[in-house]
Amino acid sequence: MKITVISIIVIVIVVLLAQVYSTMSTEKTEQHKYQVLKTYDNFEVRKYEPAIFSSVKLGKRNYRESSGMGFRILAGYIFGGNAKEESIAMTSPVTVELGETTTMKFMVPKGYDMNSLPTPNDKSIAFERQDEKIIAAIRFDGWANNEKIAEFTELLKQALAKENLQHKNQFSYLGYNPPYEVINRRNEIVVELIDYK
Repeated sequence: MKITVISIIVIVIVVLLAQVYSTMSTEKTEQHKYQVLKTYDNFEVRKYEPAIFSSVKLGKRNYRESSGMGFRILAGYIFGGNAKEESIAMTSPVTVELGETTTMKFMVPKGYDMNSLPTPNDKSIAFERQDEKIIAAIRFDGWANNEKIAEFTELLKQALAKENLQHKNQFSYLGYNPPYEVINRRNEIVVELIDYK
């Protein structure tokens, strides 16, 4: 009995330490930089810096259907699936644009430009440069799924309407954590604002 209790305690400690290490590693991952312009009751408005993204279009699929497929394609590219067999650092967050066509995006790390990026082996991968933009973001914890994404998209729509803030009506999901991280998970629904003052 004592051995079993000790074993369980050891396993719990090891799992907790692994999660702490994972969280510290996630915090060191390069993120798309932004400045918070204003904080409202349950969302904030941010100004994002220009950035380059690798992306893949996944057809008309919901988050659950597209997340694994898109991640495998883009991760294959950054883990060496390119003409130079070059590893490219992972960045955060992973973006999933939801709409008529679902698109997954990874931000390209600083130090690359459109000319220096290695050519992907998978021809479905494209690159795009995004200019500075103003977005509204609402956050939720835990694991993302279709239901939570729909719920927080609706909450953000209502909050923006209440504040009379116009938006482009193209919502995206941002995921900040790797799948093996089970604590301190950060998820957001975002939308670009129009003529924000």
